[in-house]
Amino acid sequence: MSKIHLTAIIDKQAEIAEDVTIGPYCVIGPKVFIEQETVLGSHVVIHSYTKIGKRCNIYSFASIGAPSQDLKYKGKETWVEIGHDNVIREYVTINRGTEGVTFIGNQNYFMAYAHIAHDCKIGNHVIMANVATLGGHVEIEDYAIIGGIVAIHQFVRIGAYAIIGGGSSTVKDIPPYVTASGIRAKLYGLNIVGLKRQGFSKEVINALKKAYKILVCKPITLKEAIKQVKEDSIFSFPEVVHFVEFIEHSQRGIPRKWEKK
Repeated sequence: MSKIHLTAIIDKQAEIAEDVTIGPYCVIGPKVFIEQETVLGSHVVIHSYTKIGKRCNIYSFASIGAPSQDLKYKGKETWVEIGHDNVIREYVTINRGTEGVTFIGNQNYFMAYAHIAHDCKIGNHVIMANVATLGGHVEIEDYAIIGGIVAIHQFVRIGAYAIIGGGSSTVKDIPPYVTASGIRAKLYGLNIVGLKRQGFSKEVINALKKAYKILVCKPITLKEAIKQVKEDSIFSFPEVVHFVEFIEHSQRGIPRKWEKK
């Protein structure tokens, strides 16, 4: 059975699965769904229209599912959907969408005071360090790492296995597999350490290095750079294909050492 502290306040319309632990002074609103073995520490607030998967660990004073802070939000029924095995530390805030869903995948780790705004889409195995902040509609792919006190502009996309150094701000898309840092984040090569830790082969890393040099560093237009990579043998690697396609679909552009478009 669920382990619910006597001081917790739970709306009758909330659906709490077996083996859920709810600590002292938590507040659970209507139309909240929490799956098996999830644990809520003390003083957690789960607002309406929130779905939380299995085995999540939510620490004290987190606020999940509060209405969008978008000034265009007019009270529409929108949702937060959170997958399985996520860790949500103290004072993390996750807002529901303005028009749709704020979505979080599985096995992510959000450290204290991180903020996930309306309509964000976060994949799996993402780490957001303390006070990392996402504007609305931000998309983060799998295994990305967002450093502490990083601010990400609305509608920015962060690619898989990318790492953004602490104290940075990003107004452009950050491609997969790279390292980025700075007040207006610039690219500083591949995330070599991270790629090796995740088991990427030497051949794949070398192919990505070559693609990076062409796409980011070479003094040609981005269109020419993409064409050159596609015509190279490195384009046979799925990781290089993803690198190129991410850039091709960028609406905000990426930081390049050669800025001519």
